[in-house]
Amino acid sequence: MDLYRKLITLLFGRPLATSEERAEHIGPIAGIPIFGLDALSSAAYGPEAALTLLLPLGLLGVKYIVPVSVAIVILLAIVYISYRQTIDAYPKGGGSYTVASQNLGSGAGLLAAAALMIDYILTAAVGISAGVGALISAVPSLQPHTLQLCLGVLLILTIVNMRGVHDTGVVFMIPTYLFTGTLLIVIGVGMFHAIASGGHPHPVTTLPALPPATAMVGAWLLLKVFSSGCTAMTGVEAVSNGVMAFRDDTRKNAKITLTIIIALLMVLLMGIALLSRAYGIGATNPNGPGYESVLSMLTRAVMGHGWFYYVTIGSVLLVLALSANTAFADFPRLTRAIALDDYMPHVFLLRGRRLLYSWGIYVLVALTATLLIVFRGVTDRLIPLYAIGAFLAFTLSQAGMVMHWKREGGHPFRMFANGLGAAATGITAMVVLVAKFVEGAWITALLVALMIVFMHMVKRHYVGVDREVYLDRPIQPAQLQEPIVVVPIDRWSRITEKALSFALSMSNDIRCLHVQVADEPDDICKDFDKFIADPSKAAGKCVPRLEILQSPYRYVLQPMVDYILKAEKESEIRKVCVLVPELVVLHWWENLLHNRRADLLKAILLIRGTRRIIVINIPWYLERG
Repeated sequence: MDLYRKLITLLFGRPLATSEERAEHIGPIAGIPIFGLDALSSAAYGPEAALTLLLPLGLLGVKYIVPVSVAIVILLAIVYISYRQTIDAYPKGGGSYTVASQNLGSGAGLLAAAALMIDYILTAAVGISAGVGALISAVPSLQPHTLQLCLGVLLILTIVNMRGVHDTGVVFMIPTYLFTGTLLIVIGVGMFHAIASGGHPHPVTTLPALPPATAMVGAWLLLKVFSSGCTAMTGVEAVSNGVMAFRDDTRKNAKITLTIIIALLMVLLMGIALLSRAYGIGATNPNGPGYESVLSMLTRAVMGHGWFYYVTIGSVLLVLALSANTAFADFPRLTRAIALDDYMPHVFLLRGRRLLYSWGIYVLVALTATLLIVFRGVTDRLIPLYAIGAFLAFTLSQAGMVMHWKREGGHPFRMFANGLGAAATGITAMVVLVAKFVEGAWITALLVALMIVFMHMVKRHYVGVDREVYLDRPIQPAQLQEPIVVVPIDRWSRITEKALSFALSMSNDIRCLHVQVADEPDDICKDFDKFIADPSKAAGKCVPRLEILQSPYRYVLQPMVDYILKAEKESEIRKVCVLVPELVVLHWWENLLHNRRADLLKAILLIRGTRRIIVINIPWYLERG
């Protein structure tokens, strides 16, 4: 056990007291890697998702990436302004669920909650698979092991995140700033070469030729490209949802963090789009043998295939994989908020050894692993499921903020900003849903509906439980009566003696149950008076009654259960207390040497019992094996 505790402490850190929570609060420097990784890393796969759909247009398709990116950046700016208002209005955390529930009603809140939960799960899965995709671009021989690599990264992420918010921020700080720094250098150098060459720079290394055009430009195609590119906006809400993770002044630190994240994301998106057009870089088939990511081609086109290339691609790999941290940071907070309203199991309210809502992490890891296995870890198969949940949550949050400012009064500009954000993201959500419906967005829509049904079922359960257990009167000692105590026995032993001694201290109505399976009486029937009845009578105690249950077909548990249920029914108001003697061995494998009838009896009584049947375990601990 000491070795086990040392290993757990080494992996997950020492347990934190509740009073140490302030030390876990963070500032903008740590907030960017914790809450901004999802948004920043989406610059690596958002433009690529859009360019993949432009492949049928050949070289002409690359030219359309710039106007599509401009539209996305404008939408991003609108959402940014809206979420700054949300942080001001909800300094204790204003996620879509909280804002929609308080301002639009529980129905809108559950819709936002379902959309956000699915979005966070997809965030983790897409981030990890995109990170592994970046690794495969650098080392193509690893492509057959895509799924195993994804699951390995998920395991590492789980261990890191289980150490708590502060440690996670420290771990993620270096790869985050290395990622943004190297990409900003690539964009800066690339833009310099593009301007110096009149808009036609020469790549340092040879780039793959774009395929010939096989389709014409159409509004529907551009809408699909825009909807795929909008995946670059996922994760923007994370800061407003986790305001309480920042140190004082929480609002100021949260807004600084959000501003830096959005500014960096805008620069990355526009820089990648402009350089892709300048260098003629398009996407490659992710399922083909010669797959290479857009960032890989862009980096070697600008900087060559030297050490800087490997540093950049390594940072892309790390950040894409670690971008799942946004989901790890916010999914447990979201499920806790929902559980506080009784729409999710209360296990999500429990805090673990590192002040985390650990069950949220466990569920996130399980669902992410399932998603990676089903889709074999390939990012482009997950993209169609991705953006709809995020934009649905955006829309409901901003619409809720409009109602919030309307109720507050005197905030016309803020109402306009949030209203514009709601309209823009609402239209985008519809575009994404329609454009991606056949490709997989219908799955997201179905999952959202199923999640809402599940949350209503959980709420109905808790309402029913509260209704049944609620009591508004004090205890009534005058109506208390001694219980009927039932003790199953098979032979006279120390275990039997311990159970009967406890029974004699509880009641004057004690019934010893023995199941007789043979024609001749067992030893306990012969020894009952000698070891139990006579000593009890001599001590002036009540004399337990021996109840012999005949079982010619050798059933042991069923006759006992039938007797207990019958005794409870006949007693009308008295409780029936069943004392279950049980042998507790030193080693787990020793359980195989003993029958487990005590466990089975407790399980059956738990399932078939009533409110007036009480089961008490009477353990006898072996001192040596």
